[in-house]
Amino acid sequence: MPEPAYIDPATDQTYPITTPRWCSDTGSPLMVTPLAGITRDAIDATCRSLWRYRAALPLPVAAPITLGEGMTPLIARDWRGARPYFKLEWQSPTGSFKDRGASVMLSMLREQGIRHVLEDSSGNGGAAVAAYAAAGGMAAKILVPAYTQAGKTVQMRAYGAECELVPGSRADTSAAAERQARDIFYASHAWQAFFLQGTKTLAYELWEDLGFRAPDNIIIPTGGGSNILGCDIGFSELLRAGEISHLPRLFAAQPEHCAPLHATFLSGADTLATIDARPTLAEGTSIERPIRWRDVLGAIRRSHGQTVAISEAEIEASHEALARAGFYVEPTCATADAALARLLDAGVITADQTTVVVLTGSGLKATQRIGELLGALPGA
Repeated sequence: MPEPAYIDPATDQTYPITTPRWCSDTGSPLMVTPLAGITRDAIDATCRSLWRYRAALPLPVAAPITLGEGMTPLIARDWRGARPYFKLEWQSPTGSFKDRGASVMLSMLREQGIRHVLEDSSGNGGAAVAAYAAAGGMAAKILVPAYTQAGKTVQMRAYGAECELVPGSRADTSAAAERQARDIFYASHAWQAFFLQGTKTLAYELWEDLGFRAPDNIIIPTGGGSNILGCDIGFSELLRAGEISHLPRLFAAQPEHCAPLHATFLSGADTLATIDARPTLAEGTSIERPIRWRDVLGAIRRSHGQTVAISEAEIEASHEALARAGFYVEPTCATADAALARLLDAGVITADQTTVVVLTGSGLKATQRIGELLGALPGA
């Protein structure tokens, strides 16, 4: 295959991958051109992290920034009349799946000479970038909305990142980051193509977990869609390499209170649906205008998957059920379990199929909110 390059999916314009950039000349998000994928013989079995799949990455990295991310448990349970697998991504070093993307993205950027990075995030993305920047001897600045609870920024500050509170909406914070990107390299988990090269390792890991085969279905809590895209990229590479015979169906679970991908999927429209977003328990997926929405929906359709919108009552009930089963996760994760229940009831997914439910973030990230749900905190 041709040498890897950045590509703008909207125009097919390519750019050299050896020159760090975060968007196209027209301001669109970039991807990495399709790669050949690897066979099982290329896995570095001596490496106990996602870097065992380094041969699948677009650039060599001499000294990865790693905290042992990846290799998260895959647990099968008798559940809802089936036996799905739960992928415990919340057992990552900073407590969320975003460690995969942060490790690969910052390792590659540091290899290219970047030493100071900018991110905008009010939660897991900022924590992951702050952690891996610290581990790699890099400086990090994280922009967060001014209304962000202090508990969400403590982890970022603990890693030594500079946190700047931006007045206004989440969109105002992103706009401020894009302006500051003129002076500090923008290592955004939403914009950076290298971040998706990290999330694609979830696909490689599931393939290895399952005895070098693809599952039939993967259900993912979805906001910006980096796990949907990562699975699409990774499993497409494995199909290209002849290691699997089919792509798994990808199911995106969103909260009803903020489900732009679901609304657009149902409409079949060429433009992102305008929604009236409301507060939701699934805060981690509350993204009104996902930057890569077109690519995310393309991946879902290509896999013959679906979107599912979950009510607040379903989120609360599924969160309680998961906790009672020993899975202490963010309420955001409960959308995926509630989607599993819906899909099984509708016969879209059947008990004889291999289904993976991805649990993305630790409940320790949402102690205040979970305490309120339980009535276990003062004032709850």
